[in-house]
Amino acid sequence: MINDILQDGEDRMKGAISSLEGDLQGYRTGRASPHLLDKIEVEVYGTEMKLNQIATVSVPEPQQLGIRPFDQTTLSAIERAILKSDLGLTPNNDGKIIRLNIPRLTEERRRDLNKLVGKRVEEAKVAVRNVRRDVQDFLRDMEKEGEISEDELHQALDTLQKLTDYYIGEVDKLGKQKEAEIMEV
Repeated sequence: MINDILQDGEDRMKGAISSLEGDLQGYRTGRASPHLLDKIEVEVYGTEMKLNQIATVSVPEPQQLGIRPFDQTTLSAIERAILKSDLGLTPNNDGKIIRLNIPRLTEERRRDLNKLVGKRVEEAKVAVRNVRRDVQDFLRDMEKEGEISEDELHQALDTLQKLTDYYIGEVDKLGKQKEAEIMEV
């Protein structure tokens, strides 16, 4: 029973890590990556759809993304969505494909991105700590109700703390990797 609770907590901590990984992929590092466009939603056919559901995103050159819509009539909607996004990129539309040139990052922009990465890393740490708190509370309630002994509680809390330390370390590692990637010229 305790193992199931700890496993659930670990799964939730893994979820915080995977969410962080997904968010960090969206930060621009001066190189073209299709993940830059993962969060862009385009209004087509009367509904909001993810860009990757209505178009193919490719990297024809290291500093360029190519967006080829499945339906050519959605070109202008895709263009509007990119302009509306906070990417700061200007789409070039040739009637069949949209090209996005990824400019080199300035030193100031790199520092700003690192601040954003640091903020997101801190949010992930808070998420991991919140999971720890929830599991601790649940285990303490079980001990109060007599479902587990005091020794089992302490053993479970020690295991939980080790899990928390491990996942906080993983969050730090991901953040440091992304910061190094952003500062790479």
